[in-house]
Amino acid sequence: MSVFSHVTVGSNDMPRSRGFYDQVLGTLGLKRLADYGDEAIGYGREGIDTERYPFWVLKPYDRGRATSGNGWHCAFLAPDRAAVDAFHALALKLGGSDEGQPGLRPDYHANYYAAYVRDPDGNKLQAVCHDPV
Repeated sequence: MSVFSHVTVGSNDMPRSRGFYDQVLGTLGLKRLADYGDEAIGYGREGIDTERYPFWVLKPYDRGRATSGNGWHCAFLAPDRAAVDAFHALALKLGGSDEGQPGLRPDYHANYYAAYVRDPDGNKLQAVCHDPV
């Protein structure tokens, strides 16, 4: 069982976020399972995350500007290294920015293969595969 209920990031442009996350998270097998228009969108694995969605993008509750946090990021499990590569490439193509090219991070462990990006709102995201080739 996970220790998290869900992770939320803010957005200042929900249509842009919808287009970004639908495609980028699709590389990891996640789908948009909830859509509340300009307020919020929720993502998870179809058939698994049917009652609760583990990742949300939403307008801030206080209606202030969404900002990203320094030192914070959300790490998504990737099914394999090719998915990490696809996640990174597509994120950059869709307006994200590079925060770390796909590759091994042996300082973490021998099979830690990851890539880091920022979404168009500046939220830091990671895709990681812990499995050997």
